[in-house]
Amino acid sequence: MSRRGWLLFSVMSAIWGIPYLFIKIALEGVSAPFLVFARTAIAAAILMPLALRRGLIRPALRAWRPLLAFAALEIGGPWLLLGDAEQHISSSLAGLLIAAVPLISTLVTWRLGDHTVLDPRRLLGLLVGVAGVAAVVGLDVGNASPAHMTEVLLVAVGYAIAPIIADRRLADVPTLAVLSLALAAVAVVYLPAAVFSHPHSLPHANVVAAILVLGLVCTASAFLLFFELIAEVGPVRSTIITFINPAVAVLLGMVVLSERFTVGVAVGFPLVLAGSWLSTHKSTAPESAGERERMAELVAEPVPLVEELVEGEVAGNR
Repeated sequence: MSRRGWLLFSVMSAIWGIPYLFIKIALEGVSAPFLVFARTAIAAAILMPLALRRGLIRPALRAWRPLLAFAALEIGGPWLLLGDAEQHISSSLAGLLIAAVPLISTLVTWRLGDHTVLDPRRLLGLLVGVAGVAAVVGLDVGNASPAHMTEVLLVAVGYAIAPIIADRRLADVPTLAVLSLALAAVAVVYLPAAVFSHPHSLPHANVVAAILVLGLVCTASAFLLFFELIAEVGPVRSTIITFINPAVAVLLGMVVLSERFTVGVAVGFPLVLAGSWLSTHKSTAPESAGERERMAELVAEPVPLVEELVEGEVAGNR
């Protein structure tokens, strides 16, 4: 993997390791549907005006079918399931179960005809990583509800398929338009549920802060970086971050929420980290010109956008 790929990989591993903690905190004051609405509405309110100003929305609507599929599988369904599950299981266990994403992504991509994902070293890494997750779950599951663990595994299925849709069906659509429309669509869908389940009084400051972090950092900023990661390393290898996310989730769970460091974590973590390193091995199969062109188009948008956001923030502070 390139130096840029490793940088994006490291940043995304951290950014998408912290939502499990903040979801747990936010759910102390709001319902799961309200949290999905708040998180998506905050991010859409930031990104949509920029997309409109650039004239990106109307052309992007031509790809409304894959766009809605991406929104449902990456945001709408997973965030509700994850929010419901984290009311019954620890943030650490939720993060660890999400590490099944790379294996699911590999299987789906292989079924779609991409046999480069069957590189022996990468497959070994996936198996080692899954073994690490299995060790944690098998040794630490305790009294956790199988139904709620299944919810998290369904989240993993959505997280595995959505990047493939983005790579194969939305590569010609500007990243900013995809994110703005997907987030706005989910916010609109969840608006009625949010109205009926809104808190009757202002939540505590830690709940409000958690919602803001989820919306600004873990959604608006994170998705822009994630699309860059997909463009740099491909949809399958980009999901390998879900092997590292659990490390962040478990560490924060222990430090902030006093969740236990268990035998399963001690046994499974080294396997998860080793699997992540092996899985990021670049296939020796040559990349086609079409694939390079698609990646170049996908990565063209986020960097100027990040620069524009930074400039706007600086101007706003003057």
